[in-house]
Amino acid sequence: MPLNRPALSLGPGPRGVQDARRWVVATCLDIGREDLAECAELGVSELVTNALLHGEQPIQVRVRGTVQHPRVEVRDASRERPVLPTPAEDQDDDVLLTFGRGLSIVARSSDAWGAEIEEDGKTVWFAPAASFAEDDGAPGVITGVAEETVLAGTDDEDLLEIEVLSVPLRSYLGFQRHYRELRREVRLLALAHEADYPLAKNLSDLFSSLERQLREGIGSEQIETAQASGLETADLRIVMPRRGAQTIDRFLELLDLADEFCRQQRLLSLARTPEQRDFQRWFLGELVRQAHGAPPRRWTGGRETDAEGSAAGHLEAVADPGRQSSVS
Repeated sequence: MPLNRPALSLGPGPRGVQDARRWVVATCLDIGREDLAECAELGVSELVTNALLHGEQPIQVRVRGTVQHPRVEVRDASRERPVLPTPAEDQDDDVLLTFGRGLSIVARSSDAWGAEIEEDGKTVWFAPAASFAEDDGAPGVITGVAEETVLAGTDDEDLLEIEVLSVPLRSYLGFQRHYRELRREVRLLALAHEADYPLAKNLSDLFSSLERQLREGIGSEQIETAQASGLETADLRIVMPRRGAQTIDRFLELLDLADEFCRQQRLLSLARTPEQRDFQRWFLGELVRQAHGAPPRRWTGGRETDAEGSAAGHLEAVADPGRQSSVS
C-alpha cells in the first residue's frame, strides 16, 4: 500500500515539535506499524527541532514510501546541507530526554536516512527502525546537490535551437512536478531499501545519468514570463546540447518503465495518467524530431503514440523479472 498522505505544516516554537511527534506516532498506529512508533517519534523530534533552529519556514512533515517500508520526511525552505554525524559524536542515553543534540539520534533511530537538497529547500528523511541502535546507527547520505549546468563548457557549434509551440503551461508544470517527485521517490527507495526494490536502484541510476543533460530548466524563464502575463499556452525557444537531444528518446522509455514500476510496487500516486503521458511524449518527442531536422509541430491535445514502440522492450523487461537486472 502506498503512503503519500497530506503533509503536516508546522508553526515556529516547541509546539511544532510536539505536534510532529503526536502526528507521526498516530500515523504509525494508523498504518499498523506500532513497532516503528518509538523510533519514528525520536527521529522526527530531532529533525523538526533542527528545522526550527536552523532551517526556514515553511516546515512540513510527511510520511511516504509504503506500509512495509515507511519513510518520515521533514522539509524546510533552507538549502543548507545538514552536518552528518561522526562516530566521535556518540552521546549518552540521557540525550534521548532532550532535543536538538545532533543527527546521531536520527542515525540510531533509523535503518537508513539522509537529506535531499533541492532548488527550493531540503528534505531530511529517515526510515524508522524497529529498535534504537546501540552503536552509531545507519550512515546518512546527502543527495540532489546541484552540479554544474548542462551547457557549461559546451561549444556553440554543439548547441541546437528548438521551437516547441503552443505548450499548455498547466501540463508543462505538472510534468516538472511529476518528474521531480518520481525521481526523488525512486532514489530514496533505492537508498533506504535497495535489496527490497532492485528496480528502484536501476531507475535511480538511469535518472541520475540523464538528469544532467535534461536539467537545464527547459524553457523555465519563458514559462514564468507567460504565467505572469496570464497566458495559458506559450511558444518555447529551447537551446540544448546536441548530445542532450540524443538522450531524450531513452528518457521516454525510462518514464514508461517508471510507470510500470509504480504499478508493480503499488506506488500508484506516482504513475502518470494517460493525459500526462500524451503530453510528455509530445513535448519530449518534439526535441527528438527537431534534432533530426523535422519542423515544429504544435500541441493539439490529441493522443500521441510516436513513442509507444520505443518503450516496448523496456516494459517487457519489467514484465519478466529475470530481465530486471539487465536494465542499465
